[in-house]
This record gives sequence, C-alpha cells and structure tokens, in this order.
Amino acid sequence: MLIYLCSSSHGFGHAARDAAVLQWIRNLRPHWRLAFSSVVQDSVLRCLLAMDGVAMRRCRWDVGMVQRDALASDPLGTVEAIEALEKQLPSQLDQEASWIKDQGEPVLVLADIPPAAAELAMRLDAPLVWLSNFGWDEIYAPFGGVLKRKGEQAKQAYQRGDLLLRCPFDLSMSWGLPEVSLGLVCASPRALPQGLQDRITAIEQPLVMVGFGGLGLSIDHGLFLRWPRHHFLLAPSGSDPPCSNVTVLPAGIRPLDVFPYCQRHLGKPGFSTFCEAMSQRVGLHVVERSDFAEVSALLSGLRRHADHRMLSKQAFAAGDWLLDQPLQAATGSPLPANGALQAAEQIVLCAERRWEVDPGSDLIC
Repeated sequence: MLIYLCSSSHGFGHAARDAAVLQWIRNLRPHWRLAFSSVVQDSVLRCLLAMDGVAMRRCRWDVGMVQRDALASDPLGTVEAIEALEKQLPSQLDQEASWIKDQGEPVLVLADIPPAAAELAMRLDAPLVWLSNFGWDEIYAPFGGVLKRKGEQAKQAYQRGDLLLRCPFDLSMSWGLPEVSLGLVCASPRALPQGLQDRITAIEQPLVMVGFGGLGLSIDHGLFLRWPRHHFLLAPSGSDPPCSNVTVLPAGIRPLDVFPYCQRHLGKPGFSTFCEAMSQRVGLHVVERSDFAEVSALLSGLRRHADHRMLSKQAFAAGDWLLDQPLQAATGSPLPANGALQAAEQIVLCAERRWEVDPGSDLIC
C-alpha cells in the first residue's frame, strides 16, 4: 500500500501536521510505503518526519496565499502565482500519476489541502481523503474577483473526495462529504540534546518561545530587553540577537521540543502552533491578524480551549507583550491531543476497505 500525500506549500504548519499523521500511519502499518509531496525544503520535512523510508516528491500542488510577511497577505501576488501554477499542473499530474503507477501498489491520496489532488486521485482511480481545518474556497472568497472564482473552482474539487478529516479550529468546509472530527493534530516533543537541556533548565526566568512560522517576522531585538525578567527562545536565524535574555535554538530543534520547558508562546495565529502549544499547556500570546479567514476560527478556538492573551499589532511592535499579566482563562475545556492518531486510523481503514476488502472495519467513508 502506498499513501501519497499532497501537502500544501503555503507554510510549515501544513507540513507539521501532515508529518505527525504519517508518523502514526508508519506506527500502525510499518510495511506501507509513504510519499510526501511538497516544495517545503527537504531539510524541514526530514526534521519534522524523523523517520527513514519516506519518498520525497518535490511538487507544488497549490499556492495558498502569497504573503508579504507572517501577518499580511498579498492577494494580487496570489492570483499571479495561481495562474502560473495552473500552467505547470498538467505536466506535473502526468509525471506524478506515472510515478505512482510505476510503484505497482494500491494507493490512497491524502491531501492537505490542494484542490489539484482531486484530479490526481481520479487519474489513479484511488480513494481521496482530505485533511484540514479549512479549504482555499473559504480563504479566497472574501477577496472577491478572480480569487473568489478560484475559490469556487477549489470547492468543486473538494466535493470529489471520499472523506474529510476535520481538524479543530475549522471553517465550514461544506463539501457534502462523510467526515470525522479530530482532536489536536500534532506530534509529540522529542528529547533535547543533553547540553541544550542543561542550558535551558538552568535558566531561572520564565521561558517564552517566540515564533512566527516559516516566513518569520522582523523584531526589534531591543524589545527583548524590555523584559529582563523573562528569557526568550528563538528559532535559528542568520545572526544571534545581542541580548542576554535570548537563546537561539540550534537547527533541527522544533518549537514543540522546547514547549515542555516554556510557560508562554509569543507569535501569530497558526494552526500547528496552537495545537502544539495547547497539547503542552503553554499559554499563548497572539498578535492579531485580520486578512485571512481562518484566523476567526483559530481565535474562537483559542478563547474556548487555551489560556491566552491577545495583542494588537501596535502593541506587539511597541513591545507591550503583557508577559507580566496573568493569562485570560479558557472558557471551555482543553481539546484532546490525539488528532494525528485519529486521522491515521481513518486513513488506514479507508485504504484497507477500498483495496483489501476488510469487512470488519468500522469505516466512515
């Protein structure tokens, strides 16, 4: 059996949750083959997957939203990128369908959440499982014009699937498909190298992880000095900030790996960040964003399920990060952190029912 994943190249968040699901599929069916198809850098994917034997297929299946930075979208740039991709997709579909057929195995197409995956599954006569908390149809619609039309085309593709695995913090995704709702979709922390663990545990101030996804965001390093009673952990960058209360993490260390040592996270609204931080009970300081439809669902879920603080862009830029203030308590209960396992179980069942006739499966699709 081959599980072929079409993963959005919009950002690292899709890759992070997809890697967590593939890890569970490997645990459940060690003999199955896995293919991860994306243009996210191989080094990032291998760090996220942390397992051998996954075929890396370098393909761009969607554009998502072109962004000026971690907090601002570029609608015109998005239209241009979609139109350029549409010219490349026919040959890419031919190439990947041919490669998959050459493997000589039954295949299930898993998609998060490029619409073009529907065409690939149709060519292969393969089951198609969508995994997401939104589709590009609802992201594009508010921009109107060409993007709205592209969103309508995306919705037509989404309606051709066999099953929707609905992640939390979700938009409507009204595609008329059988669906299963999931808990938090994320991996588990890995043990830190002993030297790094010793350094982090020796820090006496409260630890704050700072992260704005793959695009990052420029931060005036002097702002960290406004918070001398806190210590900040940052992802690797070109140069280390000249601040005594900042530690730059080594390459290959995920934010998730240091969350067990952190009290709070400072960053943007982001699905994978929310899932990972909530799974480790880390408080979230979230900088507002208003031009991406997913954000409203993310913030609604944040208020219900996690202790948090909201920051305006102006407050963030001024260094008014409220780290000395108590977190605002969640209005509801925490979400279960088993979403990646739930997704893997449903994918396994769907593949076995389609290709291996397994009448004992309790299958949704």
